[in-house]
Amino acid sequence: MKIFKKAVLIIHGFAGGVYDEEALNHELGVIWNYDVFTFTLPGHEGIHVRDIKASEWIDKVDSEMAFLINHGYKDIYVIGHSMGGVLASYVASKYSEVKKLVLVAPAFRHYGFEDGTFSFVNSIVKGKKIIDQYGFKMVANRFLKLPSSYIFEFRKLVKDNEDTCKNVHIPTLILRGTIDEVVPEDSVELIYDQLDNPYKKVVHLENITHDVFRENLTYEAIDLIKQFLKNKKSVKKMPDIIHNEFIVEEKDSEKE
Repeated sequence: MKIFKKAVLIIHGFAGGVYDEEALNHELGVIWNYDVFTFTLPGHEGIHVRDIKASEWIDKVDSEMAFLINHGYKDIYVIGHSMGGVLASYVASKYSEVKKLVLVAPAFRHYGFEDGTFSFVNSIVKGKKIIDQYGFKMVANRFLKLPSSYIFEFRKLVKDNEDTCKNVHIPTLILRGTIDEVVPEDSVELIYDQLDNPYKKVVHLENITHDVFRENLTYEAIDLIKQFLKNKKSVKKMPDIIHNEFIVEEKDSEKE
């Protein structure tokens, strides 16, 4: 039974899971009383017993949208992280029920493919930086456990949807960490330029990696999202960058 009028659909990223957006889910669902819906993409969270096609990820988000629409939701806000941002953009371009879109480090360009073409040298450099940021164990647990075919399907998904945002005409908020080594700045620039809406905004999170909802500015990022979902016009007042005061304070205390 539907209690609240608006639904929020959160889509996790490649090699991730619903746990990546746990803080966001809690704040929007428990504190702000939105009807929040999450799900696991095929082949993720240890469930990869066979090869998965990009079309199955599309089919999954279509089925989730069908569920919400069939249950009477006419105002749906979609939030996508990384590859989930690509899927969220697809959803926003297809369904009129989607009224607002939030893209967090959307992976229209990504590690090794910053300029839209693969660079072996760049992929080696980026790979080292990612391991330095997250540690080898974490990278191995996430990425190296997935079948290599998933990476090709991920790239296919991005290629098939790289112009999707040209068909997105709803208010859109885009967030990205300034030291994100997975999704480069030109990914954000690409889709921002494609979006045809006066209520669009890119906000950078200082000294934050790709893992936006697990870092020092998590609640600042969530607060921006809450402001945006409450009022689309709030994007016009948002700053271009959110400074990481935690880092500054830490450095100041070290000087003392």
